[in-house]
Amino acid sequence: MKILVVNAGSSSLKYQLIDMETEKVLAKGGCERIGIRGSLLKAKGNGGEKVFKENMPNHKVAIELVLDALLDEEIGVIKSMDEIDAVGHRIVASGEYFKKTTLVTPEVITTLEKTFELAPLHNPAAATGLKACIEVMPNTPMALVFDTSFHSTMPEKAYLYGIDYNDYKEFGVRKYGAHGTSHKFVAAEAAKYLGKTPEELKIVTCHLGNGSSISAVDGGVCVDTSMGFTPLAGVLMGTRSGDIDASAVEFLARKKGLNHSDMVTYLNKNCGVAGISGVSSDFRDLCAGAKKGNERCQLALDMFAYQVKRFVGSYAAVMGGLDCIVFTAGIGENTPCVREDVCKGLEFLGVKFSSKANKAKNDGSIREISKGNSKVKVLIIPTNEELVIARETAELL
Repeated sequence: MKILVVNAGSSSLKYQLIDMETEKVLAKGGCERIGIRGSLLKAKGNGGEKVFKENMPNHKVAIELVLDALLDEEIGVIKSMDEIDAVGHRIVASGEYFKKTTLVTPEVITTLEKTFELAPLHNPAAATGLKACIEVMPNTPMALVFDTSFHSTMPEKAYLYGIDYNDYKEFGVRKYGAHGTSHKFVAAEAAKYLGKTPEELKIVTCHLGNGSSISAVDGGVCVDTSMGFTPLAGVLMGTRSGDIDASAVEFLARKKGLNHSDMVTYLNKNCGVAGISGVSSDFRDLCAGAKKGNERCQLALDMFAYQVKRFVGSYAAVMGGLDCIVFTAGIGENTPCVREDVCKGLEFLGVKFSSKANKAKNDGSIREISKGNSKVKVLIIPTNEELVIARETAELL
């Protein structure tokens, strides 16, 4: 079985074609600048790489170009579109409409459109990519795989806000979380690495990137997560503020003369470590700045690590114990100083951190960065959200 995984953005479209018998990636690539001058497709397959500089006015044309690349004489990996058994689409937000991976029908598309206001930057673009795929591949089964599904196991006490319960029921305002496919993947990989079943373990998974979230995974299921109604909540991130007092938001809006929409943009685009440092949202730049003595770069790094640590500790309390901490995603996998600062001071939980193992070169494999006698294991696990999407699509079929 071959599954095509599609992740559509407003002006981009990433894809992977995966052979589910071996879970090998046969081809992958991405369309850039869809609907914008200078659009192109960077595609890899059959041991080669090719750039298609083609006009892509919309996602339908982008999908057609992806299929052309998969069939290409040089880098193609299939002889016919019939070899693609299904398409799995990444969807950021499900609201309370979808709890699990769902086969696409006209009714499902109508329901999906009700989630647009929950993720206005992501879900409308994903729906556009979905409709483009259906138009080009009308006879191929399509599945929706939601970033929020893994978090649907949270109990009410974890996902509810302290608002009028009737408003929650009417408007669906609650914690939904994000990065669920990543948290699910690395938690399962941690269990395999430790030679245990997921049901035996209490794990805190730290997906740390430009967008960051931390999850408590108890017995293989999510019981809490740091992101909330939208991906703005939780720790401060690249340009997102993370958790902030709602009254402070109103105060700032009044002082800065911003309306509601502008204030949301400010919190999403102008805050986080970029706002604290005044330098960059890229942690490589922050680390370089801190080494040169830039105090605001160091402050941004300190704040980030402190907030991640705070969630790790609180989730250990929520689960009544801790067996493993997992770091994943761009920052989690590639920024040793953040990992060390998060784990420093967690000895009381049973963490014995190895600075030497932490500083070893990242080779893309699972790495243990706790000492051999550490009660709580600390792991670096490269995430693979596309594989989760492909697995869930295949399982659904």
